[in-house]
Amino acid sequence: MQSNLYKRNLFVPFLKMVADVLTVFLAVLAAYYLRFYSPLTHIFPVTKGLPAFEEYLFFAGFLSVVMLLLFGMFYAYRSRFYSKFTQDLPVILKVAFLGILFAMSGAFLYRDFSYSRLVFMIIYLNLNVFLLVERWVFHRLKRKFLRKGFNALRVCLVGSRENLQRIYRRLQSDANYNVEIAGYISEAPLEALSSPHLGSVKDMSRLFAEDPAFDAVVISFPAEDHSEILTVIQAAEGKNLELFYVPDVLDLLTPKFQVLEIAGIPLLQLKSFALSGWQGFIKRSFDIILSVVGMLALSPLFLLIGALIKLSSRGPVFYVQPRISLDGNEFNMLKFRSMRVDAEAATGPVWAKKEDPRVTAIGKFLRRSSLDELPQLINVIRGEMSLVGPRPERRHFVDQFQVSIPNYIERHRFRCGMTGWAQVNGMRGQSPIEDRTRYDIYYIENWSLWFDLKIIIMTFLEILRGENAY
Repeated sequence: MQSNLYKRNLFVPFLKMVADVLTVFLAVLAAYYLRFYSPLTHIFPVTKGLPAFEEYLFFAGFLSVVMLLLFGMFYAYRSRFYSKFTQDLPVILKVAFLGILFAMSGAFLYRDFSYSRLVFMIIYLNLNVFLLVERWVFHRLKRKFLRKGFNALRVCLVGSRENLQRIYRRLQSDANYNVEIAGYISEAPLEALSSPHLGSVKDMSRLFAEDPAFDAVVISFPAEDHSEILTVIQAAEGKNLELFYVPDVLDLLTPKFQVLEIAGIPLLQLKSFALSGWQGFIKRSFDIILSVVGMLALSPLFLLIGALIKLSSRGPVFYVQPRISLDGNEFNMLKFRSMRVDAEAATGPVWAKKEDPRVTAIGKFLRRSSLDELPQLINVIRGEMSLVGPRPERRHFVDQFQVSIPNYIERHRFRCGMTGWAQVNGMRGQSPIEDRTRYDIYYIENWSLWFDLKIIIMTFLEILRGENAY
């Protein structure tokens, strides 16, 4: 089994390495053709003659070595199956950028030949495109073969009745087909599990010694039975079996948890800073650019709406209301006034409802079209809000919801938004706050710039439908 395990652990990473090397060579050769033989030469004429093809072939080999080393540093070849295209994507972008920088530095130190800077630029673009396509195809093919059982990890589940049922359901629903359940070990057979019952914990030493039909063990015991984990480890001593432990906090883990190692101690990172580093910079830049452009483009509409509000009812054009945003900090949110000035004088803080008598004539149209939200572009530019994020709420309601609704306060890890994932999924008006919270938490855990763009596009579609907007 030992040599077979080594082969299984090396085979898929080796294929990925070979595919990467071929892709790097293809990126360099395509750049050479585009620069010196394609119609691009009409825009950028070749004035110093055609360079030796062998020199660029040599550069392709040098770049391949650099890229392999960088991919290795980013753990791109660490596992034969525990990776997805979405995990490879950011690594490719980082490695392509660093790879071309290191390779260019080496090329400029090489005095026997002068490389074209334009070729380097084309190579960099090719690397990003070609590697993304290569990895996408790679994962599609890998999933196809895993679905047929090729190189899938055959596991034996060991644990308590309740834990095994939960783990079994999750592994069976694995969309990437990484795992094949060969059987399970528990004190008694479980009707809910269709895989064979291999015996009890006391039988493990015998089962492991008989060249079992699995090459990994997934362990899951509750806190009161943690002593059994040591029993499993002792039974696997001297055997080439991979051991995996499912922590008790499985149900609390988000899809973004990571395993870190500091001073030789493995740390399970259950939570990290939201939008730290480049992510925060990108989102904030995106907010500022679109908000400034929006303010400039919509300034005539601002003036028109302001005039209509003043003509239709007494009171100010803007309605200013304290709301809660990032880290629970309070700010003054701006809206075009759509209700009477004394709207909450008798009732105190209450949510708007359908056919609300407090809404003015022009206010009905503004709320129906969501145009009353436009002044919040000013809040976005100030840094108090974002274009996309959980909708801000008043302190009065936040104090209630954080006590009665699990994870509600997690919404404040992001700046609140003019629109959000909950809103584009119909969670507006009187929709349950529990459902809104689930959508908000999903957005926070899965944020990306593309996700923001998708929500903005969906927001315009929701505005056209006008459902639950009052």
